[in-house]
Amino acid sequence: MSYILLIESSTHVCSVALAQDGKVIAIREDFEEKSHASLLAVFADEVMKEGGIVPSQLNAIAVSKGPGSYTGLRIGVSTAKGLAYALDIPIIAIGTLRAMAHGFLSRNLNLTPPNHLVVSTIDARRMEVYSAIYNTEAVKIRATEAQIIDADSFLEYKNQHTLHIIGTGAAKCLNVVNGEHVFIYPEFVPSAAFLCQPAFEAFKNKAFEDLAYFEPFYLKDFIATIPRKNVIG
Repeated sequence: MSYILLIESSTHVCSVALAQDGKVIAIREDFEEKSHASLLAVFADEVMKEGGIVPSQLNAIAVSKGPGSYTGLRIGVSTAKGLAYALDIPIIAIGTLRAMAHGFLSRNLNLTPPNHLVVSTIDARRMEVYSAIYNTEAVKIRATEAQIIDADSFLEYKNQHTLHIIGTGAAKCLNVVNGEHVFIYPEFVPSAAFLCQPAFEAFKNKAFEDLAYFEPFYLKDFIATIPRKNVIG
């Protein structure tokens, strides 16, 4: 029997779940901005108590590695690494966009290949999103990239497939990326539950990260915002 703690913090969603043998048995989520630092450890404790285990019974920690919010990813990965180090257990990193595709496909089992594609998106600045495209087996068919959303976005795919655009960046596609076979799901946001299946496969295959050197996948460098000072005169 294996227990994996799942941590998702790449967006505004703070989500922690406990999985037993590839099935989620407890989950806690909060959808308020900037709650990760105060809630991740609390949620981890709560899901373990609900699952009836103590930390020493965990077999691995899985964390969403990005892309996404610089601060959210840093807090989530730091929490995961701290737990893995303290418990002397491996850490598993799952791409956020890949996890979202897994989650969407698990809820929509009627999507048939090769007609349907899942476009996972994470909100970035202005009209920009981080995105990747997956087939119905959750295999990536277009690499992760930062892109500006306009009427030509995903054009080479939407002319031949039914697109399901999901994630926190999907709202930017509304009334912009149009087509008879384009469906947009802005309410479908990341969740620790979506890490479950890919993390369990990684655990069985011993696909672990180097605890000392593992870092989040930010995709783009962090740019600090410096408040403007009032100028008098």
